[in-house]
Amino acid sequence: MLVKLNTQNFENEISHGTVLVDFYADWCGPCKMIAPVIEEIASERGDIKVGKVNVDNDTPIAIKYNVVSIPTLIVFKDGVESAKIVGYRPKEDILAML
Repeated sequence: MLVKLNTQNFENEISHGTVLVDFYADWCGPCKMIAPVIEEIASERGDIKVGKVNVDNDTPIAIKYNVVSIPTLIVFKDGVESAKIVGYRPKEDILAML
């Protein structure tokens, strides 16, 4: 399941379990390339939560987690950042983060 994250729900949504968060923007080419991969992971992995943050709409979250380039993928485990990758990556690299 893919969850749309924003400033209102972000902290609550990442606080339990393993959460993969995709920081993206609608105008970003590499973000559009990685989106189907993120959606595929969300549908295949019932053991994790997958969320997306639009950096244009929710800039404070991006600033808090030092997102300066997109796409940026961050894995949170019980609310704590445990891994981060920047740029387009193949599915295998993303799964290895988890």
